[in-house]
Amino acid sequence: MDTAYIATPLGPAKLEGDGNGISSITVLDEEVSPTGILPDSLKEAANQLNEYFNGDRYQFSLLLNPKGTDFQKKVWNALVEIPFGKTVSYLDLSKELGDVKAIRAVASANGKNPLWIVVPCHRVIGSDGSLTGYAGGLHRKKWLLEHESPVKQQSLF
Repeated sequence: MDTAYIATPLGPAKLEGDGNGISSITVLDEEVSPTGILPDSLKEAANQLNEYFNGDRYQFSLLLNPKGTDFQKKVWNALVEIPFGKTVSYLDLSKELGDVKAIRAVASANGKNPLWIVVPCHRVIGSDGSLTGYAGGLHRKKWLLEHESPVKQQSLF
């Protein structure tokens, strides 16, 4: 398994993967120096993440290989279908997956998503529009949603 670290506007990110795909992208709270020479298996993921943060990428096209249960993978596949700049509620997501009563299981699977940003769990919000739990911290979720918002706030001063 190859590992690399890249700098992002939200802190360092740890990328893990190999020839079978990207298995994990995690934002870190501690300072870590970016990896000098990236392993070939992680170069494209790093490139696409940089394009995303620069505002030049709205969709990822990477070979993914996350570890999880069949149910978790089903939820993560549904997350990938949420368009850039849009949000859905946990309730909407559980309805889409065919079981309104599975809302807690859907929320749990969402929270265990190992592929930060690429599988956009940050696009799932509470039914009342609130920014509910986010493994990377609510400040990062807010930043990501604002970054993807079609309406950009401008400063008057």
